[in-house]
Amino acid sequence: MARQFLMVLAGVIALASCVDDIRLAPAPNLYVQGRQYPVDGIALAQRTAAPDIFFVTNRIADKKAYGPDRSHSMAFGAAKVRFGEDLTWDEVVRRTHVDTGEQVPRLSVAGVTEVVRFPQTPLPQKRVNGRLTFVGPEVSAYDGQSRAFQDNLRKRIAQTGKGKVLIYVHGFNSEFESSVTTLANIWHFSGRDSIPIAFSWPAEAGFGILGYFRDRDAATFSVFHFKELMRLLAAMPEVDQIDIIAHSRGADLAVVALRELSIFARGQGKHPHDALKTNVLILAAPDLSFDIVRQRLQSERFSDAFSQITLYTNPNDVALQFSELLTNAPRLGSLTDEDFAPGEAERLRNAAFVHFINVEGARSAGAHAYFRDNPAVLSDVVLALQTGAAPGTDTRPLEPTDSGVWLLHSNYPFQRQHVVPQELTADTR
Repeated sequence: MARQFLMVLAGVIALASCVDDIRLAPAPNLYVQGRQYPVDGIALAQRTAAPDIFFVTNRIADKKAYGPDRSHSMAFGAAKVRFGEDLTWDEVVRRTHVDTGEQVPRLSVAGVTEVVRFPQTPLPQKRVNGRLTFVGPEVSAYDGQSRAFQDNLRKRIAQTGKGKVLIYVHGFNSEFESSVTTLANIWHFSGRDSIPIAFSWPAEAGFGILGYFRDRDAATFSVFHFKELMRLLAAMPEVDQIDIIAHSRGADLAVVALRELSIFARGQGKHPHDALKTNVLILAAPDLSFDIVRQRLQSERFSDAFSQITLYTNPNDVALQFSELLTNAPRLGSLTDEDFAPGEAERLRNAAFVHFINVEGARSAGAHAYFRDNPAVLSDVVLALQTGAAPGTDTRPLEPTDSGVWLLHSNYPFQRQHVVPQELTADTR
């Protein structure tokens, strides 16, 4: 009983840390020297110390921006994220490298502009010839706002020449501001070669058991709106591919929505990978039941919708140990080699392009948020997004284990490389 109490206490503290610190993370190990960061490939419109990060949210607006309460109306807009206070673009680039010994001291939201406000859902319905259909002026209004959303993205795609979209879905107890700054962090390190969109759902319920279950419900509430975001993006000819990063409880939200979209695509006779334009899916510290994943996602060929799926795990993740205690089910993000059936991880890797990566040395305060502030993990995230390479290639030199799980060392990606690479290569999966 005493051990369980200590576990709950530690879990409460760890879950409270899901509120993302508003700072630029230490430079990834990948960017050892000044020539590493791919600045030449960044569009002129993206070379700024105060970029606009798009967002889609179903939070209710408050005096600050958007708070923790649920809205039945989805909003789209842009948050201006400032890298430091008075830094120039060249200074931001310089601090992006390890050899300078410096980093951007703070990421701050300098302004939030709501561009599109969708009508409340569900839209009015009427039974016509025995079937329910949406009716009323709200339908035309929703379609009009959908076009306005797409038109705004088209302008950005035309400015940057980039048809890639990067979506970030945050986890438990995260504020709106931290969702856009965390995405700005990852988007910057990955080379700013995509259109960044933060899907900010109404979390931030406060830490503890009651807050955890309240946020679980808020994530379920948000599944429809995330599906709408994906539907609108996939319908745009200008969008070439969609990469998704989901953390903790946000992984459950994203996976449920993507599973339903995949089933819908197959029902229309389409391959889900083509219909959704989904490319790389990264699940960091996913708060998902491993048994449910086995039964529902593997059985329904969920991974067929993606070029590859990367799952970062950490057995020392106290927050997920706390979740496991509450739900009495092993969590996907804290698995050990022993949790897999013999050959299971290897079969998933070879047949389904699902890669489990065990993160070495992520403990204490960084045990749950390592995906955004661990220089080794950030390096692998960047390589996955930039190149699409699979683990175990020269580009992503993760260490294989007998169980089929990959091991990511603290000095990654150089533990198997004798020289720093001059440039990134686009290995195939």
